[in-house]
Amino acid sequence: MVFRPVKVAVFIDGCYWHGCPEHYVPPKTNPGYWSEKVVRNVERDRDTDRQLREAGWLVLRFWEHESAEKCSLAICEAVTERRASGRKSSL
Repeated sequence: MVFRPVKVAVFIDGCYWHGCPEHYVPPKTNPGYWSEKVVRNVERDRDTDRQLREAGWLVLRFWEHESAEKCSLAICEAVTERRASGRKSSL
């Protein structure tokens, strides 16, 4: 989800595909391939975060198991704060 005018990017990461420290369980079938895939996903996530931050974006990441209410409140607070501070997209 993207709030372009205030440069806030929101990601909801799946516990399996993004290596949740609480819920990730290594696969039993073809573990080498799938575990490496998850590692690549996590590396790509960190690179995406870095690139967005360097471009002036606020990156919010939540796990799929987190409460929708908690996530939505954090998103609303971040967007409201950025709007109030006058952060606008340069595009």
